[in-house]
Amino acid sequence: MKKNIALMAGGNSGEAVVSLRSAVEVEKNIDSTIYNVYKIVVLGKDWYYEKDDKKYFIDKNDFSLSIDGNKINFDGVFMIIHGNPGENGLMQGYLEMMDIPCASCSSLVSAITFDKVICNAVVRDLDIVKVAKNVSFYKHSPLSEEEILSKLSLPLFVKPSEGGSSIGMSKVKEKNELASAIKTAFEVHERLIIEEFIKGRELTCGVIETKNEVIAFPITEIIPKKEFFDYEAKYDGSTAEITPAGVSDEIRIKVQETAKKIYRGLNCKGVCRIDFILKDDTQELYFLEVNTIPGQSEQSIVPQQVRKMGLTTKILYSKMLEEIL
Repeated sequence: MKKNIALMAGGNSGEAVVSLRSAVEVEKNIDSTIYNVYKIVVLGKDWYYEKDDKKYFIDKNDFSLSIDGNKINFDGVFMIIHGNPGENGLMQGYLEMMDIPCASCSSLVSAITFDKVICNAVVRDLDIVKVAKNVSFYKHSPLSEEEILSKLSLPLFVKPSEGGSSIGMSKVKEKNELASAIKTAFEVHERLIIEEFIKGRELTCGVIETKNEVIAFPITEIIPKKEFFDYEAKYDGSTAEITPAGVSDEIRIKVQETAKKIYRGLNCKGVCRIDFILKDDTQELYFLEVNTIPGQSEQSIVPQQVRKMGLTTKILYSKMLEEIL
């Protein structure tokens, strides 16, 4: 008998459109001979499945659907909501209370990895990779420009502590650019993080755990034509994404092994993508972030890496669902 899978998409952040784009590809590539897939769009308090231009709303009391008098209960969830409430763990917390398995990180791990300040601190304590020098503060208790520059050296990256797709992020080269960058970051979240710029190559590696084995994908080098990999650069096609990255075997193994250690150290689940900077002058690896729900559109990085492994996303998604069912 086929299992019923809820494909959760949309969300309440600026990444909703990216999530819905990913959901189209995921829905096409979940094996329909094994699973019945229901794409559940989340928009605020409205969670619904749409069929023949009619919306069927989720009963949040037990996370079920009623379609033409038939009640549908779900055996598992495939989470593709980037940002709030999927990538920050809120939806996973609800599903955990409902005792419904989800092919992604737990609510706790999602919350930790979504907050850049907390994630940096936890990864630094793992003591397996370097983390750029940084400061953080809340909107209601800011640091002055003088205090920031007494602790950090220009150039700097100013980022909202929470959020994805580089929304609200700025690169600051001169002191007079700092105030505007801080204002932009606070428009996204009440807490921000300011990091020293590490000059080097941006490398990223997908990771999955299946049958108690952690597997690292081929690594990708991201080469933006702009100053950095911002929202437009991620989605306008201007950024070169080279898979596999043109690095030595030594560097490739270093990135993959470090990604696997971070995945295990944080107790990640499902497919995650872990980003690094390989510093130019020292060849040291610096941690950037963990993406617990990476993009899954045909052009996204993880599907690129999966294809380079000689696999398909259909196989990948089957592995993810087998793991939770």
